[in-house]
Amino acid sequence: MKKKVFFRGPLLTRSGYGEQARFAMRALASRPDLFDIYIQPLEWGKTSWTNEDTPERAWIDRTIEKTLQYIQQNGQFDISFQVTIPNELDKTAPINIGYTAGIETTKTSHQWIQKGNEMDGIIVVSNHAKNTFLATDYQLSNQQTNQTMILKLDTPIEAVNYPAKKFDTLPDVDLDLEYEHNFLVAAQMGPRKNLQNTIKWFVEEFREEEVGLVVKCYAAKNCLLDREMTMQNLRQLISSLGEKKCKVYLLHGDMTDEEMHSLQTHPKISAFLSLAHGEGFGLPIFEAAYSGNPVIATGWSGQLDFLVDEEGKSNFYNVNFDLNQVQPAVVWDGVLIADSMWAYPREQSAKKCMRDCYNDIVNQTEGSVATSACTFAESVQERFSQEKQYKAMVDAVLKFSGNPEEEQWRDVLDQVVEYD
Repeated sequence: MKKKVFFRGPLLTRSGYGEQARFAMRALASRPDLFDIYIQPLEWGKTSWTNEDTPERAWIDRTIEKTLQYIQQNGQFDISFQVTIPNELDKTAPINIGYTAGIETTKTSHQWIQKGNEMDGIIVVSNHAKNTFLATDYQLSNQQTNQTMILKLDTPIEAVNYPAKKFDTLPDVDLDLEYEHNFLVAAQMGPRKNLQNTIKWFVEEFREEEVGLVVKCYAAKNCLLDREMTMQNLRQLISSLGEKKCKVYLLHGDMTDEEMHSLQTHPKISAFLSLAHGEGFGLPIFEAAYSGNPVIATGWSGQLDFLVDEEGKSNFYNVNFDLNQVQPAVVWDGVLIADSMWAYPREQSAKKCMRDCYNDIVNQTEGSVATSACTFAESVQERFSQEKQYKAMVDAVLKFSGNPEEEQWRDVLDQVVEYD
C-alpha cells in the first residue's frame, strides 16, 4: 500500500537546501508505486525562488494545490519528510524523517541532538555530517540528584550523497575572459567560504602572470543591490592588494543547472578552487569533479566523500589545514556552536596547490590530477549515478518507516519520471 508522504522543504528556492530538497523529491517521485507525495514549499532565508516553466514545476504546483485541499479535508499522512536544519524539525505524522545537510564543523549543537532524537530517522548529505552527529555527545547533570547522563544521537542516521547530473543540451555561457587559463570559485561572501583569503592568495601567487580567477558569487537575492554590494567588497579587497597583471572577475546572480555546467566546462575555465573552512557536502566542488575540472580544495569535511575514491586515493590538489575553533562571528545559537572547530587552510599549501595545478595544466603533466580529471569524472559519474542515489534515498525512507522493500529495484536509468 502506498504511503502518503508530507514533504516539507525549500524545494523552490535557489539554495543548497533547495537543491537538497529537489533531489529528495525527485527520488521519492521516482517511486509512485511506493509514495503518494504531498508538498509544502518553505522559504530559505533570503534566497530567491525559482521561476521555471517546466513539466516538473507544473507537477509541483498541482501537488501543492492537492496538498492544500487534502489538509482542508483533515487528511492524515503516513510519513513526514522535512528538509531543514534540525532545530526546526517537528512531528506531524506517525513516521517522521528529518533530512539535513548536517554541519561543517566538528560538533553539532545539543539542540540538534535533542531534535534529532524526536525523529524516527535522520538523513544527511555526507559521511562527514553523519560522523559528526555520531561523535557529538554532552554530559548533563541533575543538580537535585547529582546524577549525570550522556546526551547523544540515538535516532538511526544514514548518509545519502547527491547524484551527478547529466545534460542533453547546454547553453553557451559568454565569458569575456582575457587569459587562456582561469580558476573558478563559487562562493558567497562570508566567513565559511573563506573567499577573501582565496582571492588574496591567488593574487599574491599569480600577481605578474596571465592567469584569471572567476568568482561566481551572490550575497542573497539575485538583485542589483546585491551585485553592487558584492562588487564594492571585491573592489576594496582587490585594490588593497596593489598592482597586478592577473585578473579577478565577478560573475553574479542566479544560474540554471545547465548554465552552471556550461561554466564548469567552459574552455577557459581550467580548474575549480575551494578554500572553504568546511562543507556539509560541497555541491559546486562536486559539480566540478563530475564535470572533469581539476579541483583544488581543503582536505577536510564533506567533499572527501567524492574527492577520495573507493581505494582511498585522493583525486584533487589537497590543501593542508589546521583544525581550530570557529570564528566568533559565525557562532549561531543552537546551530553553530562556539567550541566547535573547522579547517583553516594553510596559506603556503594553498598557494603551492594552485601553482602545481596551473603548471600541470600548462605542461600537461602525465599522471597528474589535472590530466586525469576527465577519467576521474567518469568514475564519479558512475559512483554517484542518479540510479544509485535515488535508490539510496528511497531505501533510507523505507528503512526508517519500517517497510523494507522486498521487490527488486527497477532500473531507473531506463525509467522516465512522468509528472502528470
